[in-house]
Amino acid sequence: MSTIKLNAKTIQKIKAPDPSGKQVLHWDKDLRGFGILCSGVTNARTWVVQAPLRDGSGRRPRVSIGPVNVLDADEARSRAEKVIAAMLLGRNPKEKNGADTTLREALDLYLAGNSDLREKSREGYRGTIERWLSEWLDKPLRTITDEAIVVRLQEIREEVAAGGRYSGAATANMAMRALRAVWNDAALRDKALTPWPTKRLSKKWHQVPRREGMVKFDDLPKFHAAVLGLPNPIQRDYLLTLLYTGMRRGEAASLTWCDVDFAGRVVRLPAARTKSGRRFDVPMTDLMRDLLVARRALGKEKFVFPADSASGHVEEPRFALELVAASGVKISSHDLRRTYISVAASTGISPMALKALVNHSLGNDVTAGYVQIAPDQLRAAAQSVADRIRELAKIVAPEGAERIGGRP
Repeated sequence: MSTIKLNAKTIQKIKAPDPSGKQVLHWDKDLRGFGILCSGVTNARTWVVQAPLRDGSGRRPRVSIGPVNVLDADEARSRAEKVIAAMLLGRNPKEKNGADTTLREALDLYLAGNSDLREKSREGYRGTIERWLSEWLDKPLRTITDEAIVVRLQEIREEVAAGGRYSGAATANMAMRALRAVWNDAALRDKALTPWPTKRLSKKWHQVPRREGMVKFDDLPKFHAAVLGLPNPIQRDYLLTLLYTGMRRGEAASLTWCDVDFAGRVVRLPAARTKSGRRFDVPMTDLMRDLLVARRALGKEKFVFPADSASGHVEEPRFALELVAASGVKISSHDLRRTYISVAASTGISPMALKALVNHSLGNDVTAGYVQIAPDQLRAAAQSVADRIRELAKIVAPEGAERIGGRP
C-alpha cells in the first residue's frame, strides 16, 4: 500500500500485475479514499473508492469506479468525489436493487463466486467482456435490451472481420455467451433481475464452420522436412512435439522437466494444466523419447521449451509456422492435433484408445464407464501412431547414427 498523487504521469509508473503476486492499493494523497487497485496476477488496474459510511455501522465499503485504461485520472477523480459524497451521507453504493446491478459488478460477483474457474478462464471472461462489451460495463443489466444484444452480436462480427484475419463469428458468439453466463448468475442471486432477456438469440447465433485444417498425409514429408529446417531448435522441437503427441498447444508449451518421467516412459500433465481438468499421462514413444533426451542434453532450464516471454516458455509460434508455410503447407498449431488424430485413426487402434491418447472424454454411457485401458496397451497404441507418422513423413535416421534411447 502506498500514497502518491494520482495523475496522468504517476499512474504510468504503477504496473500490474504487482511483483508481490497479490492485490496492492495505491491511494491518492489529495482525495482521501480514492485510489488504484492493482491485480497481483493480471494486468488489471482499477479505480476504487473506499470510505466510511456515516450511518453508525463503522463499515468502509470499497467501490469500483472503472478500469484505469478506460477512465483517465480526472474523470475517475470526478466520479470518486460523487461516490464519497454519497457515502458520507450514509448511502452505501453497493447496496442496491438487484436489477440495478451493473455489468461490471455482475462480472466481479460471477468470478468471485466461481472459485473453481481456472485463471485462464477467469481472464477469458473478464477480457472478453471488457474488450467487446465495454460500453455496457457501467450500465445496470436491466437497461441492456434484447434488441441491443442482437445488434451487438452482429457489430462484433463486423468489427473483427474488418481486421481481415477472421470472420468474427466465433468472437461474437463467445462475447454473448460470456454475457449470458454472467447475467444468469446475477439473476439467480437477485430475483428483481429478469433471466437472460433474449430468446431470439437462440436463432441468431452465428454459424461457425468446424475447422478442418490439418497436414495432409501426402504433405507430411515436406512439412516434417520444413520443421527440421527451422533455425530455432526450440520452435522446431515444439512443433514436432505437437505432431508426435497430439497435445494441445498450451499443454505442450508449458511442459516442465518435472513433468517428464524417463524411467516411467511417460509425460505427466497435472489436471490444472489440461483443458479437460483431468490428469493426463502421455505415453513416451520412441520419437518423443529421442526428442526429449536430445533437448535435456542442451540444458536444465525449468521449461522443456523455454523462451524469453512473460510465461518463460514458448507461446504461439507464428513466425515458425510462417517459415514452414513457405514449403506449401500452411497450418495452425491446433491443426497438428487434428493431424495426429487423423493419423491415429488410420492405424486401426480402438476408438477408446484414441480418445485416451488425446485426453478426450471416454463418454457418459455405462459401458464406457467400465472401460479401463492399461498403461502398456495405451503405450502400444501410441507407438503404433508414432510408427505411422514415421512412415507417412518418411522419417529416416542419418546413416550410421544410433537411436537415442531406443524404442520403448
